[in-house]
Formats: sequence, C-alpha cells, structure tokens
Amino acid sequence: MSEIKVLAVTPEIFPLIKTGGLADVTGALPGVLADHGVAVRTLIPGYPKVLEAIVEGQEVYHFPHLFGGAANLIATKIAGLDLLVLDAPHLFRRPGNPYLGPDGKDWPDNPQRFAALACVASEVGRGVLEGYQPDIVHAHDWQAALAPVYLYFNGHRVKSVVTVHNLAFQGQFPASEFAMLGLPVDAFSMHGVEYYGGVGYLKGGLACADAITTVSPTYAEEICTHAFGMGMQGLLRSRHELLHGIVNGIDTKVWNPAIDDALAHCYDIRSLGRRLFNKRAIEKRFNLQEDDGLLYCVVSRLTWQKGLDILVSNLDALVASGARLALLGSGDAELEQQFHDACLRHPGRIGVVTGYDEALSHLLMGGSDAILVPSRFEPCGLTQLYALRYGCVPVVARTGGLADTIVDANQAALAAGAATGVMFQSADGAALNAALERTARLYADRKLWAALQRAGMKTDVSWDASATRYAALYLELVEGQST
Repeated sequence: MSEIKVLAVTPEIFPLIKTGGLADVTGALPGVLADHGVAVRTLIPGYPKVLEAIVEGQEVYHFPHLFGGAANLIATKIAGLDLLVLDAPHLFRRPGNPYLGPDGKDWPDNPQRFAALACVASEVGRGVLEGYQPDIVHAHDWQAALAPVYLYFNGHRVKSVVTVHNLAFQGQFPASEFAMLGLPVDAFSMHGVEYYGGVGYLKGGLACADAITTVSPTYAEEICTHAFGMGMQGLLRSRHELLHGIVNGIDTKVWNPAIDDALAHCYDIRSLGRRLFNKRAIEKRFNLQEDDGLLYCVVSRLTWQKGLDILVSNLDALVASGARLALLGSGDAELEQQFHDACLRHPGRIGVVTGYDEALSHLLMGGSDAILVPSRFEPCGLTQLYALRYGCVPVVARTGGLADTIVDANQAALAAGAATGVMFQSADGAALNAALERTARLYADRKLWAALQRAGMKTDVSWDASATRYAALYLELVEGQST
C-alpha cells in the first residue's frame, strides 16, 4: 500500500523539550519509521522552548475556544521533525518544567492542558486539516491517552495506538473534571475514562485504543500481573491480544562515542584505551580521587522506582571495596540528601551533581567503567542502552526492559562471549551487594572486562528492529487485520 500516515501525540520530544526517555523515543522514531514507509507527524504542546525554536511556521488551524482560551495549530519542521505545535498560551506558555510549577507540584490545570492536547489530536485525526488525513493516531503516555477516547466516543474510526512508557504515571483526576472534557455521558463508564469513581486518562486510552504497546516484552507481561499492574492489570489482561511489547532503541547518531562532542576524547571499539581520558574528565568534574580503580556512574531520576534507596544503603560497602561513584540526577529530596551525605562521608570517592545535564550524561557513559541501574521496575530503560553503546558495562536489576536488553555475565555467557553486563534480583540489597562484588571480580580481569565492553558495543541498540515491528503493527491496523 502507499505510505502510512501516523499522527504521533506526545508531551515532549527531543531535542526540543525533554524530562526523560519519552522525549528520546518520540524524537528518534519518526526518522527510522520513514525508512519503513511510515510518515510521522508529531503533535506537541507549544511550550516556550518549542515556540522559540520555530524559524518558519504556518498557522494551519485556529481554535477559538479550547479549554479556556484561543489556540492555534502551527505546522513547522525542526531538527528534521515534521511537527504540529499547539500554541495555546493559556495552557502551555509557562517557563520551566512542562508538568510542574515553580513550587515543584503539578500544575493545577494539568487535566485541562493535556485534555486539550488529546482533543486536538482527535480533531486532526478526523480530518480538520486541509490536505492531511492520518491513518493512525499514536498517543504516548497519559498526557496524550485521551486521544483514542475522543476518537472512539465521537465516532471517528481512525485507528489509534497508545504506548505506555511507564504505567506508574496514569493521569488520575477527580470525577468533577469529567464535565470539562466535553465527552458524551457514556464515556464516564468502565469502557471509558471512569476509574474507581474518578477520571483516568491512561485508563481511558487503554480501554479505547485499537492497539496498546509498551516498551519491552518483559514489561508487557509484568503489567498484566498484580505486582506490576498498578491497578490496571485486569484491564490489560482483558485486552492482552492487543498488547505488544516492543523494546525501545536509541538514536545511534546522537549516541556515538566515535564522534561525540560531549566527550573529552572520542573512541571506538578498537580504541577502548582512550576511554581513560574521559574517566579523568569525570574525576575532575565530580571531585573524585584519580585512580584506575572501578568507577561506577548513575544517571537517573532519584526515586523509589529506580531503587536508589537500595543503592544508598550499599554505598559504604561500595567504597570499602575500592570502587567510586559519580551520580547525576535529581528527584526525591530525601534521597538527594542521602547521596550528598554519602559524598561528605566519602570525599573523593563519591561525587554528586544534582539536576540533569545532557552533555554530562554522555561523558559519564564515555568514561565510567560501569553504570548502576537498581530499579524496582523498569519498563524499558534507555541508560543501559546508552551504556552498551559506549562500552560502559551495565549492572542492572532483573526486571522489565533491563532483563530484555542485558545478557548476564554468568559462566555460560562469558564462555560464549555473549555476556554484556551483570544482573541481580530487583529490590534486594543483598543481591545488589553480591552483584557489586561480582562486578569487581570481573573488572580485576582486564582482558575479560574488555570482552564485556566489546560485546556490549556490538549489541544492536538501534531502532531498526523495533521500527520494523511498529511498521508491521500500523499496517495490520490500517488493513483491518487482527492484532
């Protein structure tokens, strides 16, 4: 058939606006899908940073009344991305974080903001733009998940997909918010947005979408269980035949140690010794003592989900083993303080930079020996994929996408030359400590360690295989085949 037109809907996209891995995914997928006969146009909110990046744009639609104010839809191309920017000043022209106010709390009108985004997606899906009719509306996470709900309950049978990047974030609001959505009364039901007496944006999307994807095969199975389902397991089990686990990839042009300007020294699989220059740069940036011992890094949100409270409890043992840690991240205030306290207890052995710094995250991948990802659950995870690409050995919990993308350095895998990292039981401090000890033993054998690094760097972490699966799913939907 001819080219498949997909309208992607997302609250963030790299390189324009990013708070996490979602932006990397939505920024990278359009380019790789183009090689598979899929043309992606992405609808994003008109945050200040997005509007500032527009050099040439055309107003293609005007909404005189959109959830409390007028709005325009601007068509533009930025960084190779075909975009529709929803310029709704009353909803999105705010500085800072796209979801949080200056007080660190959710914007109180987030229900209106992201209902507007989804509603506009459904309008574009039904063909309000002259000369553009998407075949599929693909909504990413709860902020876009009402798009399939609007399509379904307003009788617009454009096919829809919802991708769950993290089921822990669901967009749940009081029942009093339902009236402002402008949906038919019957949408407030178990087959629509009603969720334990309130309004569930993600729940509605999961109930109404023609297909559901999540970001790794293991996570797709996990979220159908009580332990990982976050209250959605019953719904997901009932729609299991529509649920697809498609592991994320990364943009291997952006993440390439051979040409990465963020590194102190570039290198490739044949010149791993040059990573030492980056290690020295990390030591300087994090005020760490210079030595050639094992250097771990953490690049993460500091949250319970990421298991970093478990790591905090093992930091004294980590330092006692002779290892060091460089941590880049922010999040839970108590966790931040605990890491800073550990830094004071172990000067020169633990370094902490609070916040997020894209360039510094590249340097950490390019110079650290190993990355720690002790997550309690991890839908996919991208940091371990970046690490593989850069020869930074992942030490990860056995859960979700971590389990799907890392080959544990057990005896058989080592003998076969297939091992790419170290895996341990999730949410278990003793298991983490054992993994640290095992990692130290592997590092002591530099020939074996180099083999681990090279095996990781040879791993295909690109979007190619996953883009093929997305394209096949789109084709099935468009042709009306069973998914």
